[in-house]
Amino acid sequence: MGCASGSIDCDSNSLYIETPSPLFCYTCVFPVVSPGDCIRFPVKCPVGQLCLSSRAVGRRGDFKVEVMERSCVAASMCGQTGHKHVMGLNFTFYNTCCNTNLCNSAPTSSANYWRASAITLLLGLSVGNAAL
Repeated sequence: MGCASGSIDCDSNSLYIETPSPLFCYTCVFPVVSPGDCIRFPVKCPVGQLCLSSRAVGRRGDFKVEVMERSCVAASMCGQTGHKHVMGLNFTFYNTCCNTNLCNSAPTSSANYWRASAITLLLGLSVGNAAL
């Protein structure tokens, strides 16, 4: 953007401050196990929010599964770690954020393995819980 000569908002002694634009981020919610599931849902975030990539590792005995979440979040959520208990599994999650459009795309490695493992686990847990 240029400045009109003599403009009040743009003179040689002032800085031009651009209004921040909203980011576009990929979104999905737990328990997405395939990185491809997130890529289909880009959203426009509220101004000031960042793109989140959250990875959670769930364990039950010797079994381990990894799930992910992508969304828009306030900067205060970035860099956090914590725990969630979902469907009989104890998950430890890790949040990371980025600040460019669609920067929270998911890695593509091992998607089919994790999808099959998690679906099997979730189906087994729901059948097992229904029998109780």
